[in-house]
Amino acid sequence: MTVWDYFWWIIGVFLFIAYIFVLIQIFTDLFRDEKLSGWWKAVWIIFLIILPVLTGLVYLIARGRGMSERQFAAAADAKAQADAYIKETASTSPADQISTAKSLLDAGTITQAEFDRLKARALG
Repeated sequence: MTVWDYFWWIIGVFLFIAYIFVLIQIFTDLFRDEKLSGWWKAVWIIFLIILPVLTGLVYLIARGRGMSERQFAAAADAKAQADAYIKETASTSPADQISTAKSLLDAGTITQAEFDRLKARALG
């Protein structure tokens, strides 16, 4: 094999992997879209199986804007959930954390060493 054979092989592998990523994004978007009925989702999937490249291009052209909007909405929702979780865990006072750890120690769920570590983290 020549250097050019390797070059074109690498280009082909790159394009194939990029194509797989696009298909994964399309399938993710299909199942994320709540406005699209199940029948239309089935039609898109059938065409993605029969004519994958052409259907992928048509999908990106026809639904690309909505695809990005749904992706941004999902990211914003995930960030909101993470922020709410952080706020919830941060709002717990050290006394509450220590009392929870103490109840776990009394129940035998955690060891004395784990209780001491949790207490130190709550106070520190």
